[in-house]
Amino acid sequence: MTVPGRRSSTFTRLLRHGFTDASAAERLLDGAELSPVRNDPVLLEALGRTADPDLALHGLVRLLEAQPGASARRELLDTVIAAKPLRDRLLGVLGASAALADHLARHPRDWEALVTYEPRDLHPGVEEFERGLAEADDPVSLRVAYRRCLLSIAARDVCGTTDLAETAAELADLATATLRAALVLARAAAPGDAALCRLAVIAMGKCGGHELNYVSDVDVIFVGEAADGADEGKALRAATKLAAHMMRICSETTVEGSIWPVDANLRPEGRNGPLVRTLSSHLAYYQRWAKTWEFQALLKARPVAGDLELGAEYVSAVAPLVWQAAERENFVPDVQKMRRRVVENIPVAEVERELKLGPGGLRDVEFAVQLLQLVHGRADASLRSGTTLDALQALAAGGYVGRTDAVQLDAAYRFLRSMEHRIQLYRLRRTHLVPVVEGDQRRLGRSLGLRTDPVAELNREWKRHAAVVRRLHEKLFYRPLLDAVAQLPSGEVRLSTQAARERLVALGYADPAAALRHLEALASGVTRKAAIQRTLLPVLLGWFADSADPDAGLLNFRKVSDALGKTPWYLRLLRDEGAAAENLARVLSAGRLAPDLLMRAPEAVALLGDGDAGGLAPRGRAHLEQEILSAVGRADSAVQGVTAARGVRRRELFRTAAADIVASYGTEAQPVEADQGALVDLVGGAVSDITAATLAGTLRAVVRDGWGDTLPTRFAIIGMGRFGGHELGYGSDADVLFVHEPREGVDEHEAGRAANAVVSEMRRLLQVPSADPPLLVDADLRPEGKSGPLVRTLKSYEAYYRRWSLGWESQALLRAEPVAGDEDLGRRFVSLIDPLRYPRAGLGDDAVREIRRLKARMEAERMPRGADPKLHTKLGPGGLSDVEWTVQLLQLRYGAEEAGLRTTRTRGALAAARACGLLSEEDAATLDEAWVLATRVRNAVMLVRGRAGDTFPSDPRELAAVGRYLGYGPGHVGDMLDDYRRTGRRARGVVDSLFYGA
Repeated sequence: MTVPGRRSSTFTRLLRHGFTDASAAERLLDGAELSPVRNDPVLLEALGRTADPDLALHGLVRLLEAQPGASARRELLDTVIAAKPLRDRLLGVLGASAALADHLARHPRDWEALVTYEPRDLHPGVEEFERGLAEADDPVSLRVAYRRCLLSIAARDVCGTTDLAETAAELADLATATLRAALVLARAAAPGDAALCRLAVIAMGKCGGHELNYVSDVDVIFVGEAADGADEGKALRAATKLAAHMMRICSETTVEGSIWPVDANLRPEGRNGPLVRTLSSHLAYYQRWAKTWEFQALLKARPVAGDLELGAEYVSAVAPLVWQAAERENFVPDVQKMRRRVVENIPVAEVERELKLGPGGLRDVEFAVQLLQLVHGRADASLRSGTTLDALQALAAGGYVGRTDAVQLDAAYRFLRSMEHRIQLYRLRRTHLVPVVEGDQRRLGRSLGLRTDPVAELNREWKRHAAVVRRLHEKLFYRPLLDAVAQLPSGEVRLSTQAARERLVALGYADPAAALRHLEALASGVTRKAAIQRTLLPVLLGWFADSADPDAGLLNFRKVSDALGKTPWYLRLLRDEGAAAENLARVLSAGRLAPDLLMRAPEAVALLGDGDAGGLAPRGRAHLEQEILSAVGRADSAVQGVTAARGVRRRELFRTAAADIVASYGTEAQPVEADQGALVDLVGGAVSDITAATLAGTLRAVVRDGWGDTLPTRFAIIGMGRFGGHELGYGSDADVLFVHEPREGVDEHEAGRAANAVVSEMRRLLQVPSADPPLLVDADLRPEGKSGPLVRTLKSYEAYYRRWSLGWESQALLRAEPVAGDEDLGRRFVSLIDPLRYPRAGLGDDAVREIRRLKARMEAERMPRGADPKLHTKLGPGGLSDVEWTVQLLQLRYGAEEAGLRTTRTRGALAAARACGLLSEEDAATLDEAWVLATRVRNAVMLVRGRAGDTFPSDPRELAAVGRYLGYGPGHVGDMLDDYRRTGRRARGVVDSLFYGA
């Protein structure tokens, strides 16, 4: 007995097993039909495994009610409970298809078709389906027999006995058997017509490709010939009558509904042309009048019914025309245009739900595969399959599609087709729209095995696979130079000089002749290496063309390939690593710095393979220091040790530059980084860490070479300027101070000589000409500047700062941070300078005026002659100097009171000043934006030109490359400069208010 107000245990169990309307389900289970098994746990568990337990239970009750008597009901129930294969098949179908449940209710003994479970039932072909339809003697009985066969296909599908490709093939085989049965009925109705002609039915589209849906138009073409001795005109009229009758038998609605429409509109001249033509008439049309899309459609032509010998003759006759289609003028643009037209014709309200025709839909995969088949199938017969998945596999095996791309496309296509199948199976209606009702989405998700949160999981997986298809479709379908390859005569599938030159010019290559020489050097020959290059190059050329200097990208790619071409992993990396090829293309065409770093040690290209999974992620200082110190420990001399340290620095600079470029340009695998400040922090932190680790390793190498394990004096390196602020750019020097402290018992002069020797040797070894870029160590911010000693003891620093320190030196010390050497000495140095840079009393008016005077003098005296002040990133309005001096003035005045201001980092201090109310949210954002933009421009100039600069380049191509790095497309350089001036002007307004007190 159920306590009033409380749910029954059955109700709870039903909810747990996936029922959404547990009350209705409980009533059905308590009904007379299920009374013998209402408490049987086997039934409830089996219902819970279906796509829609409520639908399955309702369908089962209807089927029981339709049985002719009690014994028949008992037989059905006993079989359902006792036979697991029947139980899974029957309930699986009832839970996935309301239409097949209706069929079973009308034909209650058809459930017996699911009882047999023999090997031949697992994968039936045309012959088995023909036997299943053999007793049909009119259109109505044909429909009943068709549904009975369809019932078995659906049962195998929903139970997982067959996969997507096998299910689609079975549906095509059932369609073949049905067309044959319909033609038999048509012939029986008009034996005289049948005697006059030979009629072949050619399946097209998905039926021809052996990949049919549950509900789809069956596309056909009819070929007719006169029987022996018959008049051709009479024979064609007779064949037309037979063909039309056959189509009506399948298409017309009866008391049992229709089977599917038979569509002959792919025939020559479409619906305006004759329904049946002779073979010679077909050939004459294709040779003279056919459009490109008609040859694309013929890819899937397959004889299925009627005179199969005539059908085979037709396919053999049109095949050469199909594989010559790629030689037609404007072949690739025609195919591309047709695909775009299909998308444009989708109603706006349906685009996002369209599985087949929408962007990232099934048609994208099919068009891309067919285009590649038509282009490459002329010379490679292995590609001539009408089945999309088989063709995709062949394209991958032949090297025309990358293995990873093929696997991803295969998985996406299977998932999207499975969605389409399940949507159509529910009502057996022709639709490609994803339902919007949550209950329908829930059933759809569960039918695909998504059981935890079916609706959310379905939408997530659908969007993920659609995104994969869209991305890869654009990569494959719009492959640059594909149409140039397609212009070649049969047997010469290589780049045509003239067509390639025209295409290169269109893509933005300034020197197509040189580009063609590079292409010839890379892609000529019959080696595996050349074959892979021929596959890679069209895609790479498109990525190079997306940069401001495609010629440099291609030239650099040739240099890297020449250096690494004989290594077994290089081309394999580009082919098999999804991100590697595009990352390399971006890096090689973005400017001079990254390619120069790569050319010094081309094996660093391996870093590009892991993309955002770790290959380009900057290494931390501790990791780098450990690696460098280990290398120094293995070296035989200071020269070898520093060479190893510089080698690591060069590799890490390349890693950082590549990560910056990839994030700035964006790739298929990684969108453009929206947070520009994050990119600035990434570069500044990474380059600063690399520099600190290099100095630590160099110090260890020099000390060990000259003094063994212990230097006579404790020694520390203090980072200054951008180095201390973790804001180094690619072209920055390392501003430092050197401090030492004699060890106990060591003479101070001896300690000083040792410290100076260390500094001199470090600076020399870090600048020795080599394959690695030099590291310039600048100590000009030391007390007394260039006139003062290069190295001082801690006591000497203390005495100087106590007696002689100037205001600018306190300001410079705001950036001081120990970076290498004796950690304790570094900490004590920081303790020494903290009272100077964060004075307890703040700054007096005189000190503030002096800082303002120095800033104004610097702007006036250091601005390069002829430079546009508004575009100077360091000294111009809203430039680095404006923002940094404003922030540093706040630190000097309030750093003793506000702990957050006690940082060497500009953006960190700016955020702290905002947090403690020293400037408004809006002003802080304005200054931050200007500082980030100026820093990005400086980084861009170094990446593009290979040398540091504080102004935008004057060369148009270099200026465009800076714009591309900053996110401005072709033709928008003026917008970039205007935006920079506007940003600087706004920031200067804040600086005038906060710094100058205006």
